[in-house]
Amino acid sequence: MPTDAVDAMRAEHIVKRFGALIALRDVSIHLEKGEVLGLIGDNGAGKSTLIKILNGFQQPDAGRLYLDGSEVRLKSVSHARSLGIDIVYQDLALVNELSVYHNMFLNRERVGPPPLLNNRVMKKLAREHLDDMGVNIPSVEVEVARLSGGQRQAIAVARAVYSKAKILLLDEPLAAMGAKEGAIILDLVRHLKAKGDVSIVMIAHNYAQVLEVCDRVNLLQHGTITLDKRADETSVVELTDLIVAEYRAARERPA
Repeated sequence: MPTDAVDAMRAEHIVKRFGALIALRDVSIHLEKGEVLGLIGDNGAGKSTLIKILNGFQQPDAGRLYLDGSEVRLKSVSHARSLGIDIVYQDLALVNELSVYHNMFLNRERVGPPPLLNNRVMKKLAREHLDDMGVNIPSVEVEVARLSGGQRQAIAVARAVYSKAKILLLDEPLAAMGAKEGAIILDLVRHLKAKGDVSIVMIAHNYAQVLEVCDRVNLLQHGTITLDKRADETSVVELTDLIVAEYRAARERPA
């Protein structure tokens, strides 16, 4: 990518406090268009707080956010979504008792005029979109509760992309998944990356999976970014050593 290209998203000097606790001290992060950025760090490092600021759920105490080169102040999650920023949390916000296609259109049920629930159209569009994204779901009429964790996560991601997300924030999409289920999500991220329509920030703890699909890796420690490297310029060993060094420093720190 040319060095003068405008980033899809850029956050500069983000600070977030919760009373006496400083969750984010001085975080600057950028996301190139069509890029997959892996965000890693120990529990409590501030990853989820940063993601919540990037999708408008929380407001920073200081710092600036830019989309396509223009400064914005996200007022809410709805405001962020209207600007093309969407997030998929671990809990997915799917309704297990509803079908795949109903979940795809959850809170988006108006399919053309007049404003009514058109099941036939929703089934058709859900099938087409899942096929286009390479998501293998046998039937869009099956209840979500009957699907695997990987398939449910894929539906949540597909719903966000179908809603015209340009920036997708994935909060631990591979958490508690086995190799087979995790492969579904990794394949989906690869598919989105190949199309180049969506820029992705993915929080994950499995460094091998991060390096497998991400273009670049950021390490968040003590409320700031301590490493920013291309995935092909680092390794699982280097990333693990950095976290181990953090553990050792914490143990040696006076109580």
